[in-house]
Amino acid sequence: MEQVFKVLPNSIKTQLKTLPISILKAVEEIRIRVFRPLEVLTSDEAYILPYKSKAPYIVTEEDGAFVLGFLSGHSVYRLEEELKRGYITISGGHRVGLAGRVVTEGGFVKGIRDIGSFNIRVAKQTKGAALPYLPKMTKANRWLHTLIVGPPKTGKTTLLRDVARIASIGDSTHHLPPQTVGIVDERSEIAGCVMGVPQHEFGTRVDILDRCPKAEGMMMLIRSMSPDLIIVDEIGREEDTDAIMEAIHSGVTVIASVHGHSLEDVRWRPTLKTLFDQKAFDSVVELNGFTRRKTSSPPPKPIEQELKVRLK
Repeated sequence: MEQVFKVLPNSIKTQLKTLPISILKAVEEIRIRVFRPLEVLTSDEAYILPYKSKAPYIVTEEDGAFVLGFLSGHSVYRLEEELKRGYITISGGHRVGLAGRVVTEGGFVKGIRDIGSFNIRVAKQTKGAALPYLPKMTKANRWLHTLIVGPPKTGKTTLLRDVARIASIGDSTHHLPPQTVGIVDERSEIAGCVMGVPQHEFGTRVDILDRCPKAEGMMMLIRSMSPDLIIVDEIGREEDTDAIMEAIHSGVTVIASVHGHSLEDVRWRPTLKTLFDQKAFDSVVELNGFTRRKTSSPPPKPIEQELKVRLK
């Protein structure tokens, strides 16, 4: 959390420190919404801060200005490209999502102005997360073409991150030799690169294309980096399907993830149907550990009146 705390004003740090250490270590998201209660989320519960208080802390305009000032180095124009995507990756691989007034040009998003919401997603590397899945993802000392299916918050990216690490260094227990791994990290989530440097540990045989469209990135890796294995997150477009088929026909192993509650949920999507018709994947891993978050310390009714006063 050290890098995350740098982004936050003292007022919000103070509220986070009211959390028990066990909960603070489990925090996955920090929701900062101007004129709204400060909220943090773990994998299975949401907390309004301060912890177990009847009077929630209301995020101020000054709090929002501090966060934006830190992210931009006090020059929003430096964030032009990031604002088009709606998020910023900071040191440590943490990602800060942004919401506000969207500016469009020619039907395309040009940026975000009047930013009033920040979602800090805390990046955590869980070494060994892929080990239970290796028997399903490997066979005869090699990696299989694998599709990882799961709804949000089930650990798809965490699993891909650990697969990349294990494939790069090898695993003697499962008789897997080290491989050259290429990662197409379109949203800077797998590696969390900052200035081209991954913020997670992958070993020495990993090459990363950060903020690169998946389909183009896969082709670039095949042409220039000669990977044994390509890892890509959240496929779904027709171009992704074409690139995966090209990679497989080029002799490159592909391990990809896709949003969906089950295999049946994604099997008949028009953009992915070719992958199943051609039996592109040797194995499918379904992650279905999604749990509905409970909310602790709900804001009391008077909060609505307090918000109206502050908005005036």
